[in-house]
Amino acid sequence: MRGGAGMCFASMEAAGSRGMGKGASSRRTARSTAPVGALVERVVVAPAPVEQQRGAGRPEAHPQSVAARAVMTVRRRRKEDAKDRFAEQLDALADRVGRSVLLELVSTETDPRKGTPKKSKPSALVGWFDKKDVKAERVVYTAEFAVDAGFGEPGAVTVLNRHQREFYIESIVVEGFPTGPAHFTCNSWVQPTRVSRDRRVFFSNRPYLPSETPPGLRELRLRELADLRGDGTGERRITDRVYDYDVYNDLGNPDKGVASARPVLGGEQMPYPRRMRTGRPSTATDASAESRVEYPEPIYVSRDEEFEEGKNEMLSEGAIKALLHNFMPLLVSSVSPDIRDFAGFHDVDNLFKEGLRLKQALHDQLFQKIPFVRKIQENSEGLLRYDTPDIIKKDKFAWLRDDEFARQALAGINPVNIERLQAFPPVSKLDPAVYGPPESAITEEHIIGHLDGMSVQEAVEGSRLYMLDYHDIFLPFLDRINAQDGRKAYGTRAVFFLTAAGTLKPIAIELCLPPMTDGCKRAKRVFTPPADATSNWLWQLAKAHVCSNDAGVHQLINHWLRTHACMEPFIIAAHRQMSAMHPIFKLLKPHMRYTLKINALARQILINGDGVIESGFTPGNVCMEMSAFAYRELWRLDQEGLPADLIRRGMAVEDPSQPHGLRLLIEDYPYAADGLLLWSAISRWCEAYVAAYYPSDEAVQADYELQSWYAEAVQSGHADKRGAPWWPRLSTPGDLASLLTTLVWLCSAQHAALNFGQYPLGGYIPNRPPLMRRLVPAEGDPEYAHLVADPHRFFLSALPSLTQTTTFMTVIDTLSTHSADEEYLGERPDEAWTADPAALAAAREFAADVRRAEEEIERRNADPSRRNRCGAGVLPYELMAPSSGPGITCRGVPNSVTI
Repeated sequence: MRGGAGMCFASMEAAGSRGMGKGASSRRTARSTAPVGALVERVVVAPAPVEQQRGAGRPEAHPQSVAARAVMTVRRRRKEDAKDRFAEQLDALADRVGRSVLLELVSTETDPRKGTPKKSKPSALVGWFDKKDVKAERVVYTAEFAVDAGFGEPGAVTVLNRHQREFYIESIVVEGFPTGPAHFTCNSWVQPTRVSRDRRVFFSNRPYLPSETPPGLRELRLRELADLRGDGTGERRITDRVYDYDVYNDLGNPDKGVASARPVLGGEQMPYPRRMRTGRPSTATDASAESRVEYPEPIYVSRDEEFEEGKNEMLSEGAIKALLHNFMPLLVSSVSPDIRDFAGFHDVDNLFKEGLRLKQALHDQLFQKIPFVRKIQENSEGLLRYDTPDIIKKDKFAWLRDDEFARQALAGINPVNIERLQAFPPVSKLDPAVYGPPESAITEEHIIGHLDGMSVQEAVEGSRLYMLDYHDIFLPFLDRINAQDGRKAYGTRAVFFLTAAGTLKPIAIELCLPPMTDGCKRAKRVFTPPADATSNWLWQLAKAHVCSNDAGVHQLINHWLRTHACMEPFIIAAHRQMSAMHPIFKLLKPHMRYTLKINALARQILINGDGVIESGFTPGNVCMEMSAFAYRELWRLDQEGLPADLIRRGMAVEDPSQPHGLRLLIEDYPYAADGLLLWSAISRWCEAYVAAYYPSDEAVQADYELQSWYAEAVQSGHADKRGAPWWPRLSTPGDLASLLTTLVWLCSAQHAALNFGQYPLGGYIPNRPPLMRRLVPAEGDPEYAHLVADPHRFFLSALPSLTQTTTFMTVIDTLSTHSADEEYLGERPDEAWTADPAALAAAREFAADVRRAEEEIERRNADPSRRNRCGAGVLPYELMAPSSGPGITCRGVPNSVTI
């Protein structure tokens, strides 16, 4: 399958178009089927020099030699300042006088006399000076070679950059060999010799298992991996390409004082996954803490992990919007402290209708102190006003209803915590000697009137009771959370009943505090659906606390920990242990895009001490300790796949008669039902791909790069859990396909479901407050009278302040945004990613599977019998719909964790 002549670009494209058929996604751009050289030259507006057109400068071909040509596509920066343009001109002049870029071809064969790889003579890249003023984003250059007729097939190209600046190679195509064009997908920055004197190596798109590596490429394969691993010492430079591990010891800054210090995540005391090593020096006051690089100063990731221009432009636009959105609330609260809280719901609504408008007296006060305020407001009117979140577009008051509160547990931002109640009452797993009796305070008397005539035991046995349980994750941290200024939390449990219509309704909420004394009645309070006005507002406050805990668990555990942090070790290990030629690396490559960079940025501004997460969520400065607690107690890779997770939570049972091998106990569970469509498509794709390369168990076990990748990801990347007995085996093709399915699922569909609904579904803060500032008052408390006297104002005062609200909304606005360069599930924009026809055919079938899943999701969203996604004012569930345009769309499944 992997032998034989290389497949030419035109025939690959033709095969691809046949496989795609008439149903090809409109998101794909039509591509030419012209020969490679002609295709890439089209992007250049300047003609080649006359002497080059006549053949001048081409190495003379001996009768027994092959005249070959390398066509290199370089992607230029779209935006350059005067300094960059001047440096480009200097490089062009240097190229003119001989300081050119040199290419060298490396054969797949070795010289039988020397035993070394066959190589061409270095050839200078032609056209850099002549095309220095070309305005196209992609510019094509060529190099000519004359090699012996027995040279064989080119398997690698080396590049030596003798200019002063780095440049980005998109691809190289070598033409002229009997085997047909050889494609080299590069997508990499090449550093100048003043930074690195080593030649960069790029392998062809032909996949090779380690045991099948052609003799001429074996040494290069090993050397390239050694370069990527580095030696584990020294501080990394921004231009480096080294991948290595470290603990999370850069989230705090002890040099600023004890309050700014944060514990090290990773190690025996606080287990956590490992992150990308930077090698920065320690802080002055704590040798275990690494010194910080504050945003916007660049933090190290391997050079090719940096965002491309399109992504940077999206983030820059978000930063400007964030600056303007946050500037006015901060300014207002500093000048007029009395309006730091919302006076009524109309103040929240005005953020979407009018933006933040200032009273005339405050206008005058600000204009006297800061003259440019008027200019900001005049020029940025649109940016100061927030987009209306989807959650209130169709029904402004839906969030107040109990059925909507329950529906969001199945089809909201965090649909992965709802679990079936399999025993009553719920019981804590925490130490009762420390946290009191483990049994929940919810009794049969609390819920019996809401079970449609069933007994509690009948409801449990009939799979009719469900729960959101945030008791054990919060209770150990509550004393420290509630000691922080303006933060109040409980350990919460919310119990739901599954109605005959297939929807959930909340029937009890338990709010728990650590017991102050034995038998303390206030430690556990139970609320049930209201019967009067006062109990209605107490019920709304109890729901708000459940939502706040749900928001914290969503962000700290399900989103950050499970799809960002826990995936990073697998990505680092893949680059360190698997060659770019490895077929499994080729499968994983689109699912690793941007993740290391976005995780590095998170350490700078999101999960760091006093960062966005600590500032915006109730746990405050214990946020990351809670994340580490969840990693230690809950995270298991063998339960991260969708079917295993659904069975673990009791939301499904195995059933071979069902399409996906299991039966959902809540049939209309949009996240799970749609997720299974994508899970099955990913599973079939991985199984077909693995079968093409591993015909036996022995083939999997003998692949030392594959085994080294998985072993290192476990032993080094998840070092604190390396001895756990539950790690999946990697001994058979089935094991490998299952592992790959889980990793691809987590990086694509699972992350999308947890990320891209954050602003559309969570941007209206009363619906889902990320932070609570008040406990629920009990009768007799001083605050109880305030609640009764002005329930609206009391409720809003328990939610985030004006500044906290606008800051949080701005952050989730950016996090929910698709950039224009997003690549979605089933898409491989580079059609020359592999030369293997069988792999290309499997990829086309995968793309077709994904399209069919999207069509089924559209049908489900129009089905009125599915009340959790269709009905009056009910939002359709589109977070698993694979395609999307740029911006905030509340849909779209990118290939990787890109934001």
